[in-house]
Order: sequence, then C-alpha cells, then structure tokens
Amino acid sequence: MTIDTTVLGYPRIGPDRELKRATEAYWAGRTGAEELEGTARALRRSVWTGLRDAGLGTIPSNTFSLYDQMLDMSVLVDAVPERFRHLDGLDAYFAMARGAEGVPALEMTKWFDTNYHYLVPELGPDTRFRLVRPERAKPLAEYREARGLGVETRPVLVGPLTYLLLAKAAPGAPDGFRPLDLLDPLVEVYAELLERLAGAGCAWVQLDEPALAADRTGEELDALRRAYERLGALPSRPRLLAATYFGEIGDALPVLAGTRVEAIGLDFVAGPGNLRAIASIGGLPRRTLVAGVVDGRNVWRADLGRALSTCASLLGLAGDVVVGTSCSLLHVPLDLAAETGLDGALRARLAFARQKVDEVVLVGRALREGHEAVAAEIAESRAARDAEGAADYRVRARLDALGEGGGRPDRAVRFAAQARTLGLPPLATTTIGSFPQTAEVRAARADHRAGRITTEAYEAAMRAEIDRVVALQEDLGLDVLVHGEPERNDMVQYFAEQLDGYAATANGWVQSYGTRCVRPPILHGDVARPEPMTVRWTTYAQSRTRRPVKGMLTGPVTMLAWSFVRDDQPLADTARQVALALRDEIRDLEAAGIGVVQVDEPALRELLPLRRADRPAYLAWAVGAFRLATSGVAPGTQIHTHMCYSEFGEVIGAIGDLDADVASVEAARSHMELVTDLSAAGYAAGIGPGVYDIHSPRVPDVEEMEESLRRALGAIAPGRLWVNPDCGLKTRGYAETEASLRNMVAAAHRVRATLPAPPTPRTR
Repeated sequence: MTIDTTVLGYPRIGPDRELKRATEAYWAGRTGAEELEGTARALRRSVWTGLRDAGLGTIPSNTFSLYDQMLDMSVLVDAVPERFRHLDGLDAYFAMARGAEGVPALEMTKWFDTNYHYLVPELGPDTRFRLVRPERAKPLAEYREARGLGVETRPVLVGPLTYLLLAKAAPGAPDGFRPLDLLDPLVEVYAELLERLAGAGCAWVQLDEPALAADRTGEELDALRRAYERLGALPSRPRLLAATYFGEIGDALPVLAGTRVEAIGLDFVAGPGNLRAIASIGGLPRRTLVAGVVDGRNVWRADLGRALSTCASLLGLAGDVVVGTSCSLLHVPLDLAAETGLDGALRARLAFARQKVDEVVLVGRALREGHEAVAAEIAESRAARDAEGAADYRVRARLDALGEGGGRPDRAVRFAAQARTLGLPPLATTTIGSFPQTAEVRAARADHRAGRITTEAYEAAMRAEIDRVVALQEDLGLDVLVHGEPERNDMVQYFAEQLDGYAATANGWVQSYGTRCVRPPILHGDVARPEPMTVRWTTYAQSRTRRPVKGMLTGPVTMLAWSFVRDDQPLADTARQVALALRDEIRDLEAAGIGVVQVDEPALRELLPLRRADRPAYLAWAVGAFRLATSGVAPGTQIHTHMCYSEFGEVIGAIGDLDADVASVEAARSHMELVTDLSAAGYAAGIGPGVYDIHSPRVPDVEEMEESLRRALGAIAPGRLWVNPDCGLKTRGYAETEASLRNMVAAAHRVRATLPAPPTPRTR
C-alpha cells in the first residue's frame, strides 16, 4: 500500500491578481502578447515550485488558463466556431470569450453548482476535431515547462464526456443533433494527445469528469465506458486518473471501475456516500484511489480526525490511496497569511488554498507515520472547528414568530395597483442596477477606506456620481432608473460588511470568470441587520428625478452562494436569517417612498443540487427565503428579481414560484431561449430578457436589439415585456455603456411604436 498526496487544481490568478492586471493591460493595448505570457509563465512556475516545496507528492499542471479551462479545451481540439476563424492566436481566443466587433462571444454559464463561469462550446455535425499545433499543444508545453524546472507534473484535461455534456448544439445545427454524437472523433484527439504526452515522458494524466456527480442516463454511461475503454487500450499512454467531484458518482463508479483507468478520484466531502459505493462493488483492489477529503470549496479548516477516519476506511478498499482535495482549489482564496485584519478566533477556524495543501500533506503523513505523529495538529484542528459562530437569539426568536412570512396579494391585484402608481408604458426600459465603476469612483472608495479622505468628501463624491448616472438615464430616456451603485464594491460583499454574522477579507480573491475576481465574504454566525443599508443612497437618487428609482438588493440565496457559509447548521436556516434582514430593508425602502425594489437572485440555479432527488427540498427553502424577504410590502410596490448566466431549465417553475412582479434574465447569448421556455411553463409575471450581452465590449446596433425584442414578443405580451441589458454594467466603460443603452432605448421605441393601441376605456 502506497500513500501519496495531491490536489486536483490550484488558483491561477496570483497572490496580487497579477494575471488580471496583465490580461487587462493586454486588452487595453498597453502591453503585448510577450509580456502577458511572461506573467503567465511566472505564475505557473510559482505554483509548481510552491506545491513541491510544501511537500505535496504529486503536482497538477495545465490547470493554468488565461481565461477558462473549457475555452482552452475548445481551442486545443479546434472546436472554434466559424465566426472566429478570421482571427488568429490570442485575438481569436479572447474574442471567443469576450466577443469582437460584429462577432458575439460564446455563451457563458456556471460551472456546475459553483460561482465559476465557463465558456460553452458550440458544436455541430460539421465540427471536425483535431489536435491544434500538436508539438506545442498547451498541456504538452506546460508539462515540459514544469519538467524543465525539475518538477514532475500530472497534466489535467477536461474529460471527454464532461466536455461534450456541457457543450451546446451550434446555431443552425439540425434538430436531433447532440454534442455527445461527436464522442468518438473527440476521443481520437484525446488519444493522440495522450500518446504525445507519453512520448514526452509523462507518467500520469488527470481527466476531470465532474459531470458524473449529476444524474446520467444509460446512454451517457455507455458513452463513458466507450471513451475510457478506447483511451485505456492505447498501447502507449500515461496512466489515467479519472477525477470526479462536487458529489457522489453513483452508477458511474462500476462503469469506470470496469475500464482500464489506473486511478479514480472521488469527492468524500460533497459525496460522503462514495465510501458506501466503493464498498458495494467490492472495493477497487487494483486501482489507485484519490480520496478528496479536504474541502476544496469552502474556507473552514478540515476536520482532520474525520479525514483520517475516511482514509483509514479506504486503505482496505483500494490498491493505493492518494490523499487529496475534494475538487480544485480554484474555488477558494490563495493564502490566509495575507489576511491580517480578521478576528483571531475566526481566523483560527479558516484554511485557504495554501493551508489546505498543508492539511493534505498532514493527513498523508498521519497515514504513513501513524496518528501520534500529528496528534498536536489534529487537536488544534479539532479545537478550532469546535469553536461556535456568533449566536443572536433575537433573530431566531423573530423567525420562529414570523413562520413562513405570509404571501403577497394576487398578481392581478398587484398589476393593477402598480399600473396606477408607476404609470409605465409597454416595453418599459431599465437597467439591472450597477453603472460603470470609473477609476475616480474606485479611487474615492480606496482613499476613504485608507483614511486619505474624510467621510464627508467620500459621500460628496458618491452623490456627484449618482447625479451623473441619474442625469444620463434621463437623457437616454429610460423609464425606471437606478442610482448606479457607485458606493458598492461587490453585490454580496457590500451587504455582508453591514450585516452581523459576516466577515470580509482584504485579499481573499477568487476567480469568477476571466479577469473577474471577487472576494466572497465569510458567513460565520447568526445574521442580523443593525441598521438600514441602502435607503440613504436610493432615496437621494429618487430626490434627483421624478421617474421611479429602483432599490437594489441581493437576495438570500445569492448571499449564501457567493459567500463562504458556516457549515454547522443547514443552509435553509441561514437563508431565512438573511431573508429576515432583507425583509426589514425592503420595508424601510418602501416607507421612504421607493416604489420598485429589485432583489437579485442570479445564484438560484447555481445552488441547485446536481442530483434530481435533492432538488425539491432545495427549491422549497430557496423560494421560501425569497418570499419571506419580499412578502411584507403593499400591492403597489413592484418587486423585481434578476438572474443571469445559468441554465435555467431545471428551475423554470421556481422562477414563477418566487412570485416577483418582474424577472430580468440573461437571454442575449442564448438567443432568447429562456423566454420561450418561461412562456411554455406558464410564467405570467413581467419579464425582462436581456437584449444585449454586457460581458462583451462590443456595442450592439439598434436592429440587433430590435430583432431580439420582436423574437421575445412572440412569447410575451407587450405589457409584461421589459427591455434591459442582461446584467449589471459595473465592468463596462461609460462610452460603450451610453452607446449601447441609447441603441437599446431606440429599439424599444421602434417596437413600441408598432404595437396596437390599447383599447379606449368605455364611458357611460
């Protein structure tokens, strides 16, 4: 029996977000490709040598990406849509991610139930896979690069089944075509790459198959078997690790165990039932088992005693055991050492990526040398985990007394009341909430935080920016305005910093997509709202215009999904605590004269369990938390919600169950698919399908957005159809924002002018 240690992946943005800065400098034309690659090379080498020096037994490579690992795979196998073929190199790569002049980007959506986003491959029957530049293929080049430093690595690839199951049929593909139909030619490209890696001396390759943590059909399992039998039968190849994560592998385990893969990786944090599954098939006596016992998705210190117990149980069930993380450490911040301002008791309970590597190494050492060799570390870990989060029994008592929080009046009653109070036209125009955060706004916030300017000076700067945003919206002709959120650093962190039970980090950056990095707050105790959080800024904006201004809040599910949440009580209980705080905020906004409040829930689909059997319970508490937050207002107060960049098919019913008056949703990159799906599901409230993609710098013309609106009108009545971008505008510049919104309003006016006149009320 051999005991080894590894991690399935590692953060790639750098300790000071060097990759973000280098990439954005390249986009802006301030630097060239050589400078960008130099930064990338330095980051890769720092990770490889750092993991080696930490004592990790085996080290992954090809986990680095300039934007996204799924995009890298598409480029590697030449799954490049025709509209990008006129571009070369990095221009084509970044155009697929961000779009280019006249060329829309690939669709972007969430990576399973995480807040990481990936670029969705577009495949059709005419897709011809091939290994691009075989001698310089990225996995091969990075393997050689690491080897040149004296570091032997295990290249990591998105597995062929997961790649195809996450892909979409390209626009224009014939009915009935499925990306999985392309399995056999894709596997041949993997086979060629594996043979080339073996020729370079590579001993192991990791094929990530997280799709196996979701329900899979018999046909899909047959495809899994076929793919891995083909790869396993190669006469010259590295040994194969098929790694799964994010849950239990279920019926896929005996399929993988029946192939020639030498190792299987399983998640024992999100999938504790994997232990029973191994035992049920008689173990894996001739396989290496990579045991994911250290949580790769949350920041709490590992329960080392439990991790050791799990590994000890596995020693008799597998040929060799490798102690590892439950998934890639891409989903947690880099190093706790950078956090000097956290409360000491809380800090003692935490482990970031660098500390999780130490935990993996420690468990491996305990298995090799015995429990006594690390007894002190285990005792320290247990004491830290046993420390309780802050309790607020007033919050718990209020929730007990409130129950489910009641419901809102019938939708028809609300529609009539809101028509009277708001007086909005059909195809009402608005935005999602945030406006561009200029360098001046960010500097003012940083200067205030650092004490370089007074609170009075900071607030004056924020009021000036709100004045600018309100005036711009009035000039553009928008119907419902926003205050632009200049005072907000992040849609979750901003609220977390004002709520009891949360803590914010200074440097806990995590990649969300591309160069977009967020600092998820840490929810460590009972949640309460000491005072109003948004009323002052929203009412100031309302004082600058006669048009309605939306209050902007982040919903309870998203506040959980985009935080690192306490793991000592059910998520449903924590969600109700957040909902109670938001309920108080909404009522204060209403009392201050704000007639429209948007409660964003972009993460509703994100947290949906991967297994269907677990979904009803989740949706029940998620919908219940939203309704608890929003049910305390009068019929004339209009409640909006917003969702973006997820596959919503599985939660179509839940979107209606939220009982919001208006839902704005991502629809630009997915060609208005969701509008039709909602209509078919009987959705009867207002809907604002995003008519242009804000994650691309391109400015869509009036005709393009007009076409989208007319497509939406095929499924949604004009009185229920809203016109808006598909997400907030925080990351865009003012020039492109103004041009895009001006075109959007023009498109709305064009379409509105063609609508039938409303019936004239009868008179006696």
